[in-house]
Amino acid sequence: MTDAIATESGMDYHALNAMLNLYGPNGEIQFDKDKEAAREFFLQHVNQNTVFFHTLKERLDYLVEKEYYEKAVLDRYSFDFIQRLNDLAYSKKFRFQTFLGAFKYYTSYTLKTFDGKRYLERFEDRVVMTALGLANGDEKLAVSLVEEIIAGRFQPATPTFLNSGKAQRGELVSCFLLRIEDNMESISRGINSSLQLSKRGGGVALLLSNIRESGAPIKQIENQSSGIIPVMKLLEDSFSYANQLGARQGAGAVYLNAHHPDILRFLDTKRENADEKIRIKTLSLGVVIPDITFDLAKKGEDMYLFSPYDVERVYGVPFGDISVSEKYQEMVDDARIKKTKINAREFFQTIAEIQFESGYPYVVFEDTVNKANPIKGRINMSNLCSEILQVNTPTTYNTDLSYDQIGKDISCNLGSQNIALTMDSPDFGLSIETSIRGLTSVSDQSHISSVRSIEDGNDRSHAIGLGQMNLHGYLARERVHYGSAEGIDFTNIYFYTVLFHALRASNAIAKERGETFDGFSDSTYASGEFFDKYTDTAWEPETERVRELFANVHIPTQDDWLELKASVQEHGIYNQNLQAVPPTGSISYINNSTSSIHPIASKIEIRKEGKIGRVYYPAPFMTNDNLEYYTDAYEIGYEKIVDTYAAATQHVDQGLSLTLFFKDTATTRDINRAQIYAWRKGIKTIYYIRLRQLALEGTDVTECVSCML
Repeated sequence: MTDAIATESGMDYHALNAMLNLYGPNGEIQFDKDKEAAREFFLQHVNQNTVFFHTLKERLDYLVEKEYYEKAVLDRYSFDFIQRLNDLAYSKKFRFQTFLGAFKYYTSYTLKTFDGKRYLERFEDRVVMTALGLANGDEKLAVSLVEEIIAGRFQPATPTFLNSGKAQRGELVSCFLLRIEDNMESISRGINSSLQLSKRGGGVALLLSNIRESGAPIKQIENQSSGIIPVMKLLEDSFSYANQLGARQGAGAVYLNAHHPDILRFLDTKRENADEKIRIKTLSLGVVIPDITFDLAKKGEDMYLFSPYDVERVYGVPFGDISVSEKYQEMVDDARIKKTKINAREFFQTIAEIQFESGYPYVVFEDTVNKANPIKGRINMSNLCSEILQVNTPTTYNTDLSYDQIGKDISCNLGSQNIALTMDSPDFGLSIETSIRGLTSVSDQSHISSVRSIEDGNDRSHAIGLGQMNLHGYLARERVHYGSAEGIDFTNIYFYTVLFHALRASNAIAKERGETFDGFSDSTYASGEFFDKYTDTAWEPETERVRELFANVHIPTQDDWLELKASVQEHGIYNQNLQAVPPTGSISYINNSTSSIHPIASKIEIRKEGKIGRVYYPAPFMTNDNLEYYTDAYEIGYEKIVDTYAAATQHVDQGLSLTLFFKDTATTRDINRAQIYAWRKGIKTIYYIRLRQLALEGTDVTECVSCML
């Protein structure tokens, strides 16, 4: 593709974008230069490298004939309807708000010629094909999806937006969760499944808690097992080998229970000075911590580690399906279970040390997660971004490696609302319902026969994860400080309102199809217990400012909840899970949103984007008049971030990807305190730990906006 062409002022779009990070003549941030960079990017680059067609029909015929578009998607609609939908999309006059948004879209999402040199889609074209693909012939839904996506209220996750409607594509699904059992058949099947899923573009997380520890017996012969580290090395190699047509690198994560005997060796794989024989470079690590571990640390006691091999022999179920908190003393007293012990406080200190060095491990607060779980069964792991929390069940095999019983593994069918624009929606409830229906279609269209436990689990659960982003952007736009009483109050009422409409939409789908998710009758939705906290208590804004913000959005009342409860108990809901808040990376940029619901990391974010080098991204809705509302995450402090997440968590059936930010003066003790604070506040998971780096090498901090602000 051609290089940037200089404008009359002698500056190309890259140089204009860089001026965003330099103060203007009056000491102001030059936001206008970034908008000019976005315009010039189109004039200098996009327009010159886009294939031109005279009519929509000519374009579609060409793309189908050359096998760029999937003919079956278009065949579900009349051409007249597709033309009207296309006209609707273009009538909205969509414009990227930032240079990075435009650059990210054309680099990572739009359809290109097979040689990668020319563009075959504008943003509107990608929106239309996504809507046509997800609507699956439903014209009303297709129109609603175009309205929501073009307006920026809903943004499908990267795999969905990238692949929908394309003939040469990966899956629409963001990620997958697999459990591995304590046998060679399951281990080898897990590695093969990871390869199959990774080549389709999905990140894969695997549960290792059930695998017997190093030195455990095999066929009653002592000291034979190599433990989990060799399995981790095999998985890491698998993910580096398999990717989605080179478009997305393979990515994997592994989770281990804190009371597994290999836990310290597991953590040591991420140490900076780890031996190369055990060092894990690209695989992400997560630790599942039950409440008992915190209790033992508080008392200054040792914590026992239990052999998964013995636990399964004694209890008849895998270690990952045992509540360690409930069975802890019983397992300690049981002589049949081999056990070792380490100091609980030193264990937490080790976690903090590894996080200080690498940002890992992720943390799942196991008992908090399961107390909030409305579905029968146990949650014992999460995903690559620590927001998916769903029940899984084991797969068993016959001696010839055929399936004995296919278990239930997990697909992540994701997309996110832009909080700011959803609050502006002319119909808040319809916006949420459209998103729920779009995500349900992602689940309905996901068929991965090569990994039967994933396919069966998805078909039985219809689980989705509606996320949220741009919380900080919205609060700042409305002159509300992140983490303030008003900010937390808004977060609480917003997520409360989203939950109501999400459940109502899933209930409507169940009524239309006459079908619920498998296991609905055993859920707290069916018993009505789930609704008690909403029917027994009135949830209303606590501050006048939040009442003002919801002036045009109906806040569900107790009567609304009673009516919904009755309908759900009678007709059920279609989706086993409805909400999960991912970190929202690339989609945040094209949607002009602050990432997820955490605060900004910098007023002007600096990213390295391929050959172009540094790109600067201004926080959404930021102007020179409202800078005081854009305090960054490092300055806000973990308490306010955790408090904000805690307000949202109580209305989210799965998890929220929570990153904790620390200044460069932080110690491991500070990290320990933050984790304890999060646990006590009812947080379900912690994603990364981030420590601030004050300045980029070679940056003049006297003139750099991103460093000085």
